[in-house]
Amino acid sequence: MSSILTNGAALAALQTLRDTDTKLEKTQGRISSGYRVGKAADNAAYWSIATTMRSDVSALSTTMDAMGLAAAKTDTTYAGLEQAIELVKTIKSKLVAAAELTTDKDKVNKEIIELKNQLVSAAASSSFSGENWLYNTSTVAVGTKEMVGSFTRNADGTISVQTINFDASKSVLCDKSAAARGLLTGSVGVTYTTTTNTNTTNAQGNPIQVQTNTTAVSNFFLVNLTSTTSASGTEITISSTTSANDLQYMTNAVEKILSTLTDVASQLGAVQNRVNTQNTFVKNLVDVMQKGVGRLVDADMNEESTRLKALQTQQQLGIQSLSIANTNAENILQLFRQ
Repeated sequence: MSSILTNGAALAALQTLRDTDTKLEKTQGRISSGYRVGKAADNAAYWSIATTMRSDVSALSTTMDAMGLAAAKTDTTYAGLEQAIELVKTIKSKLVAAAELTTDKDKVNKEIIELKNQLVSAAASSSFSGENWLYNTSTVAVGTKEMVGSFTRNADGTISVQTINFDASKSVLCDKSAAARGLLTGSVGVTYTTTTNTNTTNAQGNPIQVQTNTTAVSNFFLVNLTSTTSASGTEITISSTTSANDLQYMTNAVEKILSTLTDVASQLGAVQNRVNTQNTFVKNLVDVMQKGVGRLVDADMNEESTRLKALQTQQQLGIQSLSIANTNAENILQLFRQ
């Protein structure tokens, strides 16, 4: 039945065209934004997961920045320790050289003084972003340093931040407020044994010589900062009157200091390696998480462009179909004209 009030073919064509336009708008939105799931209405579950993961990626990116700062601090401290170890090695060799009878001990001491000045300068210069783990001028002792190491989301949805800790009190070389807290300004005990020969007689009245061994401890410190009270003991410094025994004790004290510095450098090196390894891991983790989010919500541009071309064709056909359907009313007019 033909009707001038209701054009069923035109209504059907119009409905098809509207549906095509809706799909076309959706496809164009995906192409322009790059997202297959751009809002919760597209896919609530995927959108929720993607939003949470993007938040975690942002937190991990901040974690990487924090670890970059931690790496810079540990690198700076390690460089200062390496320099200190080399200088202390040189001081040790100077003390060994001074044991030669023909060596001018006063000249050697001048070299040792300059090496000490370099030690203080290296410690004071090992600062990054206002923090120095080798040289302390505060009345408060340097404590444990906490560095951000990771960001984790637990299975129950709670989040936690892990830290990498280093006890910087063990790495302080010079402490201007309390000399005893510094590895170079604090005292180091050296054990030595002295032998005393005593002339006496035995039970038969015959003269004999008895040896008595006495063990004692002498304290030495390497660097004396004039702005603080020196540690208990004797500063490692020599002169023309320094005895061979004193040189030996000082050399032993420097060897102990060198051993301690080496241990601290090993501990810091382990922390340094952990920071660098963790930083690399977090970078890889961020890449993996971003890929995972992309698989959930990113649009396949090849697929969407193909769909766009098909919908544009359907839209043109829909317009053509609607135009044909609307000509039916004009055909009815032809009947009245005759």
